[in-house]
Amino acid sequence: MNHVSCIMKKNDGVTLVELVVVITIIGILAVALGFSFQGWLGGYKIEKQAKEMYVDLMNARARAMQRNRTHCVTLATNQYTIKEDMSPPPDGDGDCDDSGDTTVSRKVLDASYPIIWNGSGNEIKFTVQGLINVDKSICSNTDEDADYNCIEISATRVNIGKLTTTIPAGGDCNATNCVAK
Repeated sequence: MNHVSCIMKKNDGVTLVELVVVITIIGILAVALGFSFQGWLGGYKIEKQAKEMYVDLMNARARAMQRNRTHCVTLATNQYTIKEDMSPPPDGDGDCDDSGDTTVSRKVLDASYPIIWNGSGNEIKFTVQGLINVDKSICSNTDEDADYNCIEISATRVNIGKLTTTIPAGGDCNATNCVAK
């Protein structure tokens, strides 16, 4: 019986080797999750920016119909501005400009995630009927993967979607590459 009790000796702690192995595994997992989180964060920021722009475009369209006034969205790579054509006179000319028209909002975009667009000019005009003057695509100009990274605009619709091929990877900013979701 003494012999059996000697073999079944109680373990009082962990060895240094066991401790190093556990710390190494935790370190590897932390590094792997950190890289995964960084990729997720970039995609999230692009998606947030695209969704905010989509909501602002839809609000400008609804506001144009509700207030019976033309609304314009002027695009730049680092910001966009929404203006209301002040009608009736003194202005009310159907164009949004700096003389007499009201700036509804101005959004500054994250410089790390620039946008590009196709179509003529850099302005989107919403008529009092809610119609849009141009066909245009607005796209994220990054390689980051996001569920929503483009907006497709036609005369009667504004759709948010995902690029099948990112712009830096050779994709075009157009309706064919921007698949509505």
